[in-house]
Amino acid sequence: MHRSDSTHARKKDTREKIELGGLIAKAGLRYEKRALLLGLLIDAADRLRGNEAERERLMAIGAKAFGHESQ
Repeated sequence: MHRSDSTHARKKDTREKIELGGLIAKAGLRYEKRALLLGLLIDAADRLRGNEAERERLMAIGAKAFGHESQ
């Protein structure tokens, strides 16, 4: 049973990573260097901490890109 749980967890982790990679591609950043992508994400995480207005602004941009205005 333990082996099945670890297999399930590994599959879930892999699926999540694939989805996150898809977000990079959808944002038009597929061919950027990994260091740049990581820098963008770290900077965004820093800017989001305690800044609800920035979080809402970026959520609206993302929702629009996904094709639904409210999410």
